[in-house]
Amino acid sequence: MPQRVMEMIKTAPVKIGTDHSSMRNRNERLVMSLIRRRGALAKSEIARMTGLSAQTVSVIMRALEDEGFLLRCDPVRGKVGQPTVPMRLNPEGAYFLGLKVGRRRSEVILIDMMGTPISRSVSRHDYPTAADTIAFAIDAIARMVTELPASKRERISGLGIGAPFRMWDWGVALGLDESAMADWRERDIRAELEAIYPFPVVLENDASAACSAELLLGDQTLPDDFLYAFVGFFVGGGLVMNGSLVTGPNNNAGALASMPVPDGHGGQCQLLDVASLSAIEAAMAERGLNASFLWERRDEWELPEDIVDDWL
Repeated sequence: MPQRVMEMIKTAPVKIGTDHSSMRNRNERLVMSLIRRRGALAKSEIARMTGLSAQTVSVIMRALEDEGFLLRCDPVRGKVGQPTVPMRLNPEGAYFLGLKVGRRRSEVILIDMMGTPISRSVSRHDYPTAADTIAFAIDAIARMVTELPASKRERISGLGIGAPFRMWDWGVALGLDESAMADWRERDIRAELEAIYPFPVVLENDASAACSAELLLGDQTLPDDFLYAFVGFFVGGGLVMNGSLVTGPNNNAGALASMPVPDGHGGQCQLLDVASLSAIEAAMAERGLNASFLWERRDEWELPEDIVDDWL
C-alpha cells in the first residue's frame, strides 16, 4: 500500500504512451488531483474535465474505491437518466508523516489523506544537529504510529522531510562555532530514516516543501504561475510555473534569500538580512528581550511596535 500511494503522487514527468503502468499512474493522479481540488465528482464530470474515456474513468475510480482511496457519496438524481454517484477522497485512505527541521524548532506531524493533522510533536532547540533531529523523529514517529489503530498503520504511505539545504553552513549565521552543526555534512538523515521504516522517505528544501503544500492543500484558485514567499527563521521561496513546482537544475530556483535589496541606508543587502524572522530575534536580543516565543507560540506574539514597523 505505501509504495502504491507514493507511485500515484509522484510529480516527476511521465513519458505518456510509452509505459502502461506510467500511464495508469498518471491518470490516477489526475483523477485524484481533480477530486481533491473540486470536491466530490461523478465519473461523467471527470471524463469531461480530463478528456479520458468514460470507460477509462470508470475503471480507474472502481480500482481507487476498491483500494480504499475513494468513497461513494449519496446519488444525485436529475430529471433525465440514471442518478449520478459522486465520489470523494477517503480521509483514511492514506496517512503521511512530515518532519520539518528548523533552526530554532523542529516538528513531526501525522496527517490524513485530506491533510488534516492527526498528531503533532515539537522540539525546541537553540540549533539543530543531525543526531538530535534523527533521535527526535524516531521517538515522535514511534509514538504516533502506536497511537494509530493497527488497521491504519499499514496505510502510512511515506515520510516527507523539509529542511534547509547545506545545514552545516548555517552555524556561523546562528552565531555558533563552525563545528557546531558539522554532523549535517557527514550524515544523510533521509537515508538513515528510510533504513528504519517500511515506507519511502523523501527530502526537500523547506521552502520548496512549503510551496508544494500550498499547491496541494492551499487555495485552489491560485494562478498557474506564481512566486511563493516563505517567511521563516530565514526567508526563502518557491517558484511555480504551469501549476508545478520548479526547483531548477540546482534545486534552488525561487530561492529569495540572496536577492539584493536596499538596506535603507543608501546601500544594498540581501533579503534574508532584513525580511527573515531572525532579524526580529536579533532586534529583540539587542534590547535584552527574550524572543523564544517566536518559535514556541505562533499565535501569541508580543513585540515592540517599532521593531515590528522596522521589519515590515
